[in-house]
Amino acid sequence: MAFNVLILCTGNSARSVMAEALLGRKGGSRFKAYSAGSKPAGAVNPVGAALLEAKGYDIGTYSSKSWDVFSGPDAPKMDAVITVCGNAAGETCPLWPGAPVHVHWGFSDPAAIEGSYDEKYAAFQEIYNANEHNNEALGETVLEQLPHT
Repeated sequence: MAFNVLILCTGNSARSVMAEALLGRKGGSRFKAYSAGSKPAGAVNPVGAALLEAKGYDIGTYSSKSWDVFSGPDAPKMDAVITVCGNAAGETCPLWPGAPVHVHWGFSDPAAIEGSYDEKYAAFQEIYNANEHNNEALGETVLEQLPHT
């Protein structure tokens, strides 16, 4: 049985989309990843999309969407919620009620980086790498906390 994991951020255009992509790929049959935002940007950030495409992801399967998509009666029940906003940057992290496990990965927003395309791409790569590291540890930290493991 796969565990449903919702990854939340404010804009759902960069950090949460990359985390969803990584967890979907690396989690195999253990996790079903979703992402959403409290104030969605409406589109995946083009630099983040380019990075994911370069890593072999089908970017057409990802979108920026409201967390309302996952709050209705027909929405999948979430086993875990991960927030990826950066508290240190003064962002307000969205809260998700009723999740058995809540994890916070405080990442700075690569979409906020100003500079050349290469500088922006490097910022997205840094967050992708941090997401990758956290996804590897997810099984150890979250699976043991879930009530049906």
